[in-house]
Amino acid sequence: MTQPPFLQAGDLIAIVATARKITADEVAPAKTWLEAQGYQVRLGSSIGLADRQFAGSDAERRADLQAQLNDPAVKAILCARGGYGTVRLVDALDWSDFRAHPKWLCGYSDITVLHAQLQQMGFASIHSTMPLNFDHTVESTQSWESLHQALQGKQPAYALQSLQFRRGSKMQGEILGGNLSVLYSLMGSSSLPSTAGKILFLEDLDEYLYHLDRMMMCLKRGGLLDDLAGLLVGGLTKMNDNAIGFGKTAEEIIFEAVAGHDYPVAFGFPAGHQPLNQAIIFGQLLEL
Repeated sequence: MTQPPFLQAGDLIAIVATARKITADEVAPAKTWLEAQGYQVRLGSSIGLADRQFAGSDAERRADLQAQLNDPAVKAILCARGGYGTVRLVDALDWSDFRAHPKWLCGYSDITVLHAQLQQMGFASIHSTMPLNFDHTVESTQSWESLHQALQGKQPAYALQSLQFRRGSKMQGEILGGNLSVLYSLMGSSSLPSTAGKILFLEDLDEYLYHLDRMMMCLKRGGLLDDLAGLLVGGLTKMNDNAIGFGKTAEEIIFEAVAGHDYPVAFGFPAGHQPLNQAIIFGQLLEL
């Protein structure tokens, strides 16, 4: 998979909003931190725009992202927050200039749409924290430092105390994936990459357990769980249940969906909708 050039001091990072709205004040602490690491930071035109829940209209958000994709001076694009809306832009994007001058695209949650599109195109990207999540807690600091390491081409130093192998004891392969709900929503689309021979990373937030089961059954029936190098699961945060319970935990639902395979499966990777959201370089070889 093609990796964009890693960043050096003085390189330009653009911050854009492809989904929900966000203000310049909300982005400011992350911008200040990035500048303290030696980067130049540009706020895209979508920052501060508002159209209902979105950061401006579809056309405005797309135009901002397209401008940053086209600008060869921009070495990385950091999405300001998730929510919903990125999928409304992806089919109208022109990737010609990006292919000529690839750059790192960073974020998580709804930004899985762009990760999947890049994975399908054969380009690496970074699953990472975003400016909305910036604060000065230990977990936030570790998350941002891991993003900084990834942008420089250094393998982030993961805190793996919570990692538990449910099958096997190690896994190795090129890693891809993202938010389970978003990947589920991309089934049947041109943005969905092949997972064969790869480590598939999954995480999610605020889903009912029966819906989690529905999504895993969809991935299973669609072949995305076949022939993996491993299944790596991050945060399964704030899962919900009905008055009549589903009867299985989120981990049990996911593990049952891959019961017919023999590749390694691990839970508790420190990434996703949680305070500690460490960066993952999608498209890079990972060994656990």
